[in-house]
Amino acid sequence: MPTPRTGLTGGVEPHIVDDLSAFKLAFRRHAAGVAVVTARTPDGTPVGFTATSLASLAAVPPLATFNMARVSTAWPAVEGTTHVIIHLLGARNRALADRLSGPHDERFAGDHWAPGPLGLPLLKDVPAWMLGRIVERVPVADNAVVVVQIEDGGLGVDDDALLYHERTYMTPGPPLTP
Repeated sequence: MPTPRTGLTGGVEPHIVDDLSAFKLAFRRHAAGVAVVTARTPDGTPVGFTATSLASLAAVPPLATFNMARVSTAWPAVEGTTHVIIHLLGARNRALADRLSGPHDERFAGDHWAPGPLGLPLLKDVPAWMLGRIVERVPVADNAVVVVQIEDGGLGVDDDALLYHERTYMTPGPPLTP
């Protein structure tokens, strides 16, 4: 088994031994914003999941993307619907991020959401949300890239950003000066 090596900062760094470890170790060091995507199944059951893969694709028309595993419990709803709501989370929503990444049968137990546009689950007290019409689902291996065109949205109370980095939720530090 390879041994860890001393890094530039003097600390011990994990050793990359193959493509999977290279991928996992590198992306753990890539901070990402935290979002929640919600939808409904054909019978009306709310579904949702925490996502760190949200990205803007274009401003005109307003397009965004997110990725998800096609084995996810939320995939059948996303695959079979025309719209989703994307919620951007802030620091005060950390518990909400945990809830929506926890057991799927507990994600919508409670009063942290209400029916929103098109009857989709709208999470309460988030800094921003967007209603997206799905324009494409691109299968890639056991996953999918979902492209949505933003049709509506709303702003809540501003908050510090919620980031996911090194398997931990955190907020950014003070701005860097040049």
